[in-house]
Amino acid sequence: MLYGIISICWIPFAGFVSFLVLLSAINKSVGVRKAYVNILLRIFEYGRVSIETASKVNQELAKEKVSDDQVQGLEPVDAVDSEEASNGQVLITRDAVLLPQAQESAHDKANGNKKEEFCFDFENCLDYVKSGIEAIIEDDVTSRFEAEELKSWNMLTRTNRHYEFISWKITMIWVIGFAVRYFILMPLRVLVCFIGVLFAVITNAFVALIPYRFLRLPLADLTFKITFRLISSSLSSLVIFHNKQYKPKTSGFCVANHTTPLDVAILSTDCTFSLIGQRHGGFLGILQRALARASPHIWFERGEAKDRHLVAERLKQHVSDPNNPPILIFPEGTCINNTSVMQFKKGSFEVGGVIYPVAIKYDPRFGDAFWNSSKYSMMQYLYMMMTSWAIVCDVWYLPPMYRQEGESAIDFANRVKGVIAKQGGLVDLVWDGQLKRMKPKKEWREIQQVEFANRLKSD
Repeated sequence: MLYGIISICWIPFAGFVSFLVLLSAINKSVGVRKAYVNILLRIFEYGRVSIETASKVNQELAKEKVSDDQVQGLEPVDAVDSEEASNGQVLITRDAVLLPQAQESAHDKANGNKKEEFCFDFENCLDYVKSGIEAIIEDDVTSRFEAEELKSWNMLTRTNRHYEFISWKITMIWVIGFAVRYFILMPLRVLVCFIGVLFAVITNAFVALIPYRFLRLPLADLTFKITFRLISSSLSSLVIFHNKQYKPKTSGFCVANHTTPLDVAILSTDCTFSLIGQRHGGFLGILQRALARASPHIWFERGEAKDRHLVAERLKQHVSDPNNPPILIFPEGTCINNTSVMQFKKGSFEVGGVIYPVAIKYDPRFGDAFWNSSKYSMMQYLYMMMTSWAIVCDVWYLPPMYRQEGESAIDFANRVKGVIAKQGGLVDLVWDGQLKRMKPKKEWREIQQVEFANRLKSD
């Protein structure tokens, strides 16, 4: 009896999965994902209204309790709004000019005294003490490596807010959502992702055996896109591409801001790239070896990746062949939490060639795409993505950019970074993203020390 039921259910399930895989492979949609996202937005809005209503009731009850305590002569209890306490607002409001420059005294100006003298006033240290305390409470760097807090709850428990038990209606919605995400979506997503990786391993092995380059290149291009379309669809991804007329078409560098390893899958659903990076083991290693069989990707060992001359030479060789696809590079070198763009490494901007800027912005309401690699392993991160609602993002292709005459690689990198930040609505920061893993360089501390000493001098 049980065997018969399984046999009957297996056929429609297999047909559904096959239909889903086919649609993903040809990059077509019947509107199911958009309808799914719209339904989620309505649920989130209903949850927001319910939470606000419950919060108002709790505030009124707290005020009544305070009034009763005051009537009875008890010490009033401060009523703290839980939503106010965890709303993720900026803790520190910094002045536009944090450390004002020391000014010349009127006496020295009048006498025209040009002799340098060093005078110390304890008051000069107060600005530095203030900025140090602010940095301990909230700094511009550390906050970029934490999950972006939402304005309203998205029915997930991996945020700073936990409203799942604020009312019985919200609890029911959360329980149903939990069951859908873990017992329906997650198994289906794992299956589709497995099919995508298996497709990459098998098809790239066959494509690599084709001796004729004119036939091997288009087939490798097709298998590359289908592989990442399957992987992207396994996360219920809804990607909106803008300005497709600027899509990279020739050999060069495609430069994008970096939020997650899924950036590669998102961009590769629409365009073929040559990937560059360090060799990995495990899941990523399988995918890397499969892709490298048929496409000109650049993988480095850990020691080789630190050799700038070797990396630059490999990049120049790749760019010099017009038949090679553009190289996809994330110059930040680490994942940032979808709110900012941090310092671009200058290496890819020294090689020469055209730069295709791309801005990526994820919608955090459906799932936080940011990968905190210092906190979660790759498998833990994939598990979190598989159990999120969806991956929704916008991708903007920007006009190609070239290094100007007399422009340094650093200035060129900053110019490209500024364009990406402006288009994606991201904060443009000068800090190095590697501060996520290492302490500030000695030179940076010395610069601040010299600056402080100069402020104590009066002319």
